[in-house]
Amino acid sequence: MADVIFRSATRGDLPAIVALLADDVLGQTRETNADTLDAAYLVAFERILANPNDDLVVADLAGRVVGCLQLTFLSGLSMRGTWRGQVESVRVASDLRGAGIGRSMMLWVIEACRAKGCGLLQLTTNTARIDAQRFYVSLGFKASHVGMKLDLAGSTTG
Repeated sequence: MADVIFRSATRGDLPAIVALLADDVLGQTRETNADTLDAAYLVAFERILANPNDDLVVADLAGRVVGCLQLTFLSGLSMRGTWRGQVESVRVASDLRGAGIGRSMMLWVIEACRAKGCGLLQLTTNTARIDAQRFYVSLGFKASHVGMKLDLAGSTTG
């Protein structure tokens, strides 16, 4: 989509970003989308802003935030010290899904990672997001690893 501009998010974009994160079955259960922005989002935004290897990116269409993602550059020793791009929280406004915005966003991410010298771009997607998995495969991603997460904030083990 040619009219979409990709740019770093500003504090003023946060309500729209949180609304995008909350706009699906999974997001509704883990995000707080209210008239007053939860302070935790502001704290997280400031942490992202302070990290030179982190960027919260929005897709802007005529002044409307229609997509978002977080791109983090990771260094490591394996693969001979290859830089990695990690993309998370990819969302497109529900009324614009299927219009090519997500594809444009991901192509932008791929080029940003190449420009940084990354040898690998990685992401995780919830196993319930079948359409998202199909989308990433169409871009050339491969399900080469098993991702695991441990909820340190509220899970109990027994």
